[in-house]
Amino acid sequence: MGAQWKAKHKDIAANAKGKLFGKLAKDIMIAARNGADPKDNAKLRMAVEAARKVSMPKDTLDRAIKKGAGLTGETVHFEQVIYEGFAPHRVPVMVEVLTDNTNRAASDMRVLFRKGQQGTPGSVSWDFDHLGLIEAEPATPGADADMAAIEAGAQDLLPADEDGVTVFLTDPTDLDLVSRALPAHGFTVLSAKLGYRPKNPIAADTLTAEQLEEVESFLAAMDDNDDVQNVYAGLAG
Repeated sequence: MGAQWKAKHKDIAANAKGKLFGKLAKDIMIAARNGADPKDNAKLRMAVEAARKVSMPKDTLDRAIKKGAGLTGETVHFEQVIYEGFAPHRVPVMVEVLTDNTNRAASDMRVLFRKGQQGTPGSVSWDFDHLGLIEAEPATPGADADMAAIEAGAQDLLPADEDGVTVFLTDPTDLDLVSRALPAHGFTVLSAKLGYRPKNPIAADTLTAEQLEEVESFLAAMDDNDDVQNVYAGLAG
């Protein structure tokens, strides 16, 4: 499933698209605190590029930038909280929450983790690497991912999936530098952000079909929560 678990076909339904826009708008508002011009704000530039990749309406994007930068007179206050624990069958998970109500988020997490096990800070994070994750696809036939990784300064990569998307892994501080260098080496960047990669993922084929369905149901419910930005699962295959 890669470094970040993704709901199957979640970009198809209109309500799922709306949820995705909502999550991206939060990223944009948080990034815009450090300046409303993407040219001078690397974090905002990456958030804006991610929003454009999924065709977020320009009005929605511009409103999120202005709101985050304090140009609308509205107060924006989000707190980031990381929750750790296990999905069913001891699959480790890291959950990134961005919320304007930490009490609500904490209550929601307790409910969502009932089908798994909520852990304490540090109980699972030791088994994940915090790094930059860049999804990219070849811009030209025959583009060499290994060479592109070396030339652009990535630390490593995950081979292309069935859709032809390669994930380039970077040091957190090199995320913007590498994402801007990849196009010159034959790759189109689809997304770039900080995230978590499991060190010792559980192989999906060690679970029965019923067990895997229970894990995916748990992850889908977690991802569907309005305060949850990203869900990272230690599950491979």
